[in-house]
Amino acid sequence: PKIRLKDMILDTQTKDALKKLVREQQSWELLQKHNLQPRRKILLIGPPGCGKTMTAQALAGELGIPVFIVRLDGLISKYMGESISKLRLIFDAMADSRGVYLFDEFDSIGSKRDQGQDVGEIKRVLNSFLINIEKDHSNSIIIAATNLPDSLDPALFRRFDDVIEYPLPTNKEIVATIKKNLLGFHFQSEPDYPALSKKAQGLNYSEIVKSCEETIK
Repeated sequence: PKIRLKDMILDTQTKDALKKLVREQQSWELLQKHNLQPRRKILLIGPPGCGKTMTAQALAGELGIPVFIVRLDGLISKYMGESISKLRLIFDAMADSRGVYLFDEFDSIGSKRDQGQDVGEIKRVLNSFLINIEKDHSNSIIIAATNLPDSLDPALFRRFDDVIEYPLPTNKEIVATIKKNLLGFHFQSEPDYPALSKKAQGLNYSEIVKSCEETIK
């Protein structure tokens, strides 16, 4: 079944930013009549397991378009120019096939261009990405996701329409996640949600879901 935004437990600010993108995409004809472009290039930052990949799936579900996940670490080739050719093919596909294109683990190419030892091909790929994202005028959604925003090249941030942060869940979101994942199961006594949320402080959504599954088993 398709994931929708209503299926995701997120903090209000994050969800509001995503709803705004969906509203603008659904009203793109009206916006273009006034020479305005809907949001469609977004950077998602935050720790692992907090819903960045699921966001791409939910946006695709809301807009009724497919989602494509691009593994950037698999894109880097030791053969000069091959990585750039692959990247160009992906951007060409955006114009031909409307969809949500998620560039996962974006820091694998997006790190500051003077970092690391073997930076030659990665520098070229990053420069190619910057050129391609600036030239891109398709109606696909481009999402870059990273767990390491501090390592990103500053030139990247201005290429995106929006930067959305994914914090770790608060007590309220922890309780909502536990309740959602225990729904339909009966226990000898009602779980002590406030106590559980205290124990779960510092965990991401993925870890909380896994803990619920272990409890059910």
